[in-house]
Parts: sequence; C-alpha cells; structure tokens
Amino acid sequence: MKATIWHNPKCGTSRKTLAILEETPEIEVEVIEYLKNPPTRAKLEQLYRDAGITPKDGLRVRGSPAADLGLMDDDATGDQILDAMASNPVLIERPLVETEKGVKLCRPQDLVREII
Repeated sequence: MKATIWHNPKCGTSRKTLAILEETPEIEVEVIEYLKNPPTRAKLEQLYRDAGITPKDGLRVRGSPAADLGLMDDDATGDQILDAMASNPVLIERPLVETEKGVKLCRPQDLVREII
C-alpha cells in the first residue's frame, strides 16, 4: 500500500504520524514537505472532501495568520480559506495522510491507523 503524508518535520504530531507509517510493514511512504512543496488548491479541496472535513476544519490556527486574515470569522467561506491556504501553506493543519483507504487529518497521530 502507498501512503502520502503532507508533512512538517518541525511538528511533533507529524513526525509521530510518519513514524507509524514507516514502522508499518508493506507501506510505501511518500513524504511531501508541504511548506516547501504545497498542494494545489484543487488537491487541498480533494483531500478535505475525501477526509469528510471542511476547509475550516483543516485550517491551522495556532502559529498561523488565520485570525489576522479573517479566516476564523463566521462569514469566512471555504473558498476563501482554500485560496489562502494555496498561497500561504502555513495555514494548512498537518499532517494529512492519503492512502487507498481514504484521507485523514491525523491529529492525534493514531488516527492514521484507520486508513492503513
């Protein structure tokens, strides 16, 4: 099975999720450091749809400019959030993992076990 993780090596939860993937036999892991190689807006939209979450659910608020950009406001739309994430990937909550069994925002890291 192949697993793709949108990873930030400075994030403890992301590192723990990656460790689970790497320690699981028969998983081929593709690591994408999303701050260096951000997903497209269309890819983000697909990941959130497949994970069953909204862009707001996938918005990183801690340590990001989300509030300053008005993305936490009640009237902020999914399109506005996706546009902001595409241009400023620090707004993307991590880690996102995609396998043939689905997509998960793996916070906490053990959620990854549901799709491997």
